Amino acid sequence: MREVELLAPAGDLEKLKIAFIYGADAVYIGGEVFGMRSAAKNFSKEDMIEGVEFAHSMGKRVFVTVNIIPRSEDIDALTDYIKELSEIGVDAVIVSDAGVFNIVKKVDPNMEIHISTQASTSNYIAANFWYNQGAKRIVTAREMSFEETKQLRENTPEDMDIEAFIHGAMCMSYSGKCVISNYTTGRDANKGSCAQSCRWKYNLVEEKDGEYENVLDNEDYQFFFNTKDLCMIKYIPQIFDSGITSLKIEGRMKTAYYVATTVRAYRMAIDAYYKDPENWEFNPMWLDELKKGSHRDFSTGFFLDRPGKNSNNYESASYIRNYDFIGIVRDVLDDGYIIVEQRNKMSVNDDIEVIGPYKETMFTTILEMYNEDGEPIESAPHARQIVKMKLGIEVDKNYILRKPIIKG
Repeated sequence: MREVELLAPAGDLEKLKIAFIYGADAVYIGGEVFGMRSAAKNFSKEDMIEGVEFAHSMGKRVFVTVNIIPRSEDIDALTDYIKELSEIGVDAVIVSDAGVFNIVKKVDPNMEIHISTQASTSNYIAANFWYNQGAKRIVTAREMSFEETKQLRENTPEDMDIEAFIHGAMCMSYSGKCVISNYTTGRDANKGSCAQSCRWKYNLVEEKDGEYENVLDNEDYQFFFNTKDLCMIKYIPQIFDSGITSLKIEGRMKTAYYVATTVRAYRMAIDAYYKDPENWEFNPMWLDELKKGSHRDFSTGFFLDRPGKNSNNYESASYIRNYDFIGIVRDVLDDGYIIVEQRNKMSVNDDIEVIGPYKETMFTTILEMYNEDGEPIESAPHARQIVKMKLGIEVDKNYILRKPIIKG
């Protein structure tokens, strides 16, 4: 069976390592310049070197986004940046602009190039054009269906990779080409500074005889640009059948907890398909796990059909959060205690859940906690507080602790 790549976002070095530990085959990252997510923490040169070394030690790969739409004034610095990426040994660069493509070919003819979703590749003629120029991979436009993707696959060379977003935030504009942020905030979405103005609350009005009347009388419909998140975990067989070779998760600005939970769920679903493709059945637990991370309501985007009115959330742009990420295991001691780095407040006697890579969700209770001076404590309220604790189960490094948010 053809294997697929599970491609995860990594906004910083911690997220990169978590992505690989929890089952990603590759990650995509941004440097400090020339990427489409300038608000993410992103990677310094030193972090990028460490991240690439960590990935290669595990037989994994690192792709770097260079997918802005540059101006002529950017060219000299961009050329130097490509040289730096080549020296670091990144596995591929993701580009959307023909000029950037040519710079990469000139600086390092052997560097693997992926054509970004920003290039809006939605047909096999365009895909073959990029392949003939030397591109190894096409990241398809997010507006493609399974059938359209299958047609593209059937009319392109077998050694050309097809990458598609299968989970995460959707853009209301075609393949991310949006200027609302530029207009409302002066932040250029096409140079990595999108303010997500589409998530804001608006009134839609129509001019009639010099007066403005509300088009939408119902106030519950004022978030009319606000798209739901994409989630395709129910459709793993269709993904394989369509010819997609890389399954991409959106979210370089999301937390390490989001990366871990999302990668872990899709890893389980994909591995279950590898094990028995003929009898693969969707496990509702995988979707439950995705819902335990911060998310919006889910949709299937364009994969099954053109989105209709149910593809947007008109009532609110807020994320749904049902669980708090409370800590990550940094060390396991010989005496049965563990060292945890706190991320949200936790207390003795809290009933919690623990997740680990390639493991089922575990349920336990915090039995004891001690501060760095070895003194017993009842709670850990301080950000990134280092805590020694005992749980009712055995865990390992990089396991994640979470607890339900009590509402009411």
